Amino acid sequence: MKARTRRVGMVAAAVVATVLLVAPPPAGAAEDTADRHQVKLEVLSSQADQVTGGDALVRVRPATARVTLNGADVTGTFKPDGTALLTGLRQGANELRAGNARLQLRNHPISGPVFSGPQQYPFVCRTEAEGLGQPLVDNQAGQGMRVYRVDAAGARTTELAGWSRDCAAPTVVDLLYRSTAGTFKPMPADGSRPADLTTTTTLDGRTVDYVVRRERGTINRFLYAISMLADESAWNQRVIYRFDGGVAIGHDQGRLAGGHLYHEGLSLGYAVLYSSGTRTNTHYNLVLGGETALMVKERFIERHGVPLYTVGVGASGGAIQQYVYGQNYGTRVIDAAIPQYSYPDMVTQVIHVGDCELLEHYMDVTDAANPKWADWEQRTRLIGMNASATVPNPYRGGQPGSDECVAGWRGLTPLSMNPKWQQPDPLWAQMDPPGVMLTVPWTHWDDLRNIYGIGPDGYARVAWDNVGVQYGLAALRDGFLTPAEFLDLNARVGSWKASGDMVQEGCPFVPQACADPAQFDPWSSRNMRLSADGGITPAPRSTGDRQAIRAAYESGLVFTGRIDIPVIDWRHYLEDQLNMHNSHQSFAARQRMRDRGTAGNQVIWFTDARPAVAFDQTPEALAVMDQWLGNIRQRPWLGVAWNRPAKAVDRCFDTAGKELAAGPRVWDGILDGRPAGACTARFPLYGTSRTVAGGPIEGGVFACDRQSVEAAVARGVYGTWRPGAAERARLKAIFPTGVCDYRH
Repeated sequence: MKARTRRVGMVAAAVVATVLLVAPPPAGAAEDTADRHQVKLEVLSSQADQVTGGDALVRVRPATARVTLNGADVTGTFKPDGTALLTGLRQGANELRAGNARLQLRNHPISGPVFSGPQQYPFVCRTEAEGLGQPLVDNQAGQGMRVYRVDAAGARTTELAGWSRDCAAPTVVDLLYRSTAGTFKPMPADGSRPADLTTTTTLDGRTVDYVVRRERGTINRFLYAISMLADESAWNQRVIYRFDGGVAIGHDQGRLAGGHLYHEGLSLGYAVLYSSGTRTNTHYNLVLGGETALMVKERFIERHGVPLYTVGVGASGGAIQQYVYGQNYGTRVIDAAIPQYSYPDMVTQVIHVGDCELLEHYMDVTDAANPKWADWEQRTRLIGMNASATVPNPYRGGQPGSDECVAGWRGLTPLSMNPKWQQPDPLWAQMDPPGVMLTVPWTHWDDLRNIYGIGPDGYARVAWDNVGVQYGLAALRDGFLTPAEFLDLNARVGSWKASGDMVQEGCPFVPQACADPAQFDPWSSRNMRLSADGGITPAPRSTGDRQAIRAAYESGLVFTGRIDIPVIDWRHYLEDQLNMHNSHQSFAARQRMRDRGTAGNQVIWFTDARPAVAFDQTPEALAVMDQWLGNIRQRPWLGVAWNRPAKAVDRCFDTAGKELAAGPRVWDGILDGRPAGACTARFPLYGTSRTVAGGPIEGGVFACDRQSVEAAVARGVYGTWRPGAAERARLKAIFPTGVCDYRH
């Protein structure tokens, strides 16, 4: 079975709510008569069945129509433009009527959920650390985070008031100003004008004091912030949703990082939306994250109206969210995307990242006597990613020699795969019942148990698979590996234990273990399934759970290329730093889009960062995106790709941000057989362990189709090597169900 880019059963994402006409005009009536009798109702702030928090911004046409909500006349709340913020919605179903139209609104709690499924417990609150005070008591049964009474002066006492499971906090609004030192500071409480207050000029050309109104609170249990210039008349009617990256396993409210005060947007008059729930350093459940983004945007529209557009900005996990939410929710979250340091998604990165330590352990330990692996640059032949003979390696005492698996990805295997490994936090001591945080199975798979499901062993189902994968195949074909080395590699590389069989990590992941040199295990080899007899019996491979793989696609966790909004995919070129944000990922996203039809709505920009990062191309991307979206508003019939302005093309830049080349052919040679384009030649790309094994650049193949060894030999899969009878027998022993066939 091959599971790669098929996606089934995604939730529909219509922007305007469906109106059910109770009494259509009689047949044969004049068209203008029908129009006069057709009243239209729509929800502007959300989808009608996804209203949250008891209020909704709605519109009626014509504006003079009489409107009732649950039978009560609310006509008086509507403005002359036909809009009204309806409040006091009851939980669940509500009926809005106007003339011959009715609209069913379904209201959900502001704490969620809407569609993401049962909420995760235990859940650590961080409202106090983020300046919102202790969380509100919502539980008296001794579960959640302890909440203490405060005295008349507002100081916390030692008297327990109760517990908070859902971490709600009152909404707080404050004013900040941009100082001449380039930082944000609180406005003086006495209303005086700070001596170091700066001014800013907005996108519309207005110069105003650079004072920001910041609203903070909790939505969907996460912290949120809505920031914009305090002089709301200076709002340029545009919104930036600032997404953030990182990697975490959930069970935590998260923090508001500095991105919520995004100077590059606020200074131009953009409103900036932010949530700890759309920060992958809090969790990587992108169904929950998408739900949170919809709720935060709903809150903004209800208070400030429908913006001209919303553009996403964010790096790494923040870039992933833009691709995934743009696919899953259309323009309901963002109208355009500026993903920085992108990957197409998170879950398909686990496929090859899960290979990293298996291959590093093979080169460092199993085959350590082979002099080929002492030359670190040759490790690219197996891992696909870049390697360097000069970059210091902290796991070798700082000696030179490292690669991207080590410098970029080490530590992600225990974090995402091992349920026994925790990273304790001081706030865990405030959780009841005591020790409850130690009972959490800390894996990516369990964080998304609502999606992947629970297997017969009681652990979350795991999608990772390496059955049939011929590691180092390209290195065999080009003569770097001998047939004997290729066979040994694949016989002894191994796989990962089942979740229930994993054990606690060693050094360096458990610092106290480092006192014993025997505990040094940066590869997590104690959790590998290796050959017990030196490779005579091949090490077993892991079979990914088909239900988990299917769920990854059906839930929209996998970016399959179905996105129809403008995308400017920008990154610094960081390959020489062995940075985890490897550059080929932009083209993996493009190929997935091409597989679905076209990638004309995506442009790719690289800025050189050799020897170091020196220039941010994002402000230019924002300016180009504003032109692009303006063209779409003026000429919607041309669609997205045909409305691109002159600078919305593939481009590359030097370290100072100066354009080196631009146009449709600059990236030739990456996804086609043409000679290398100007940018391709300047910025060489690398691959992954799975592209070395014959997989496609777009990745996304959790479990490959397989072919027999005989068929692979007949097809010339092994290049000039023609295995003899004994070698074929060995291949069949290593791959008893066949080898990967990536042709389909």
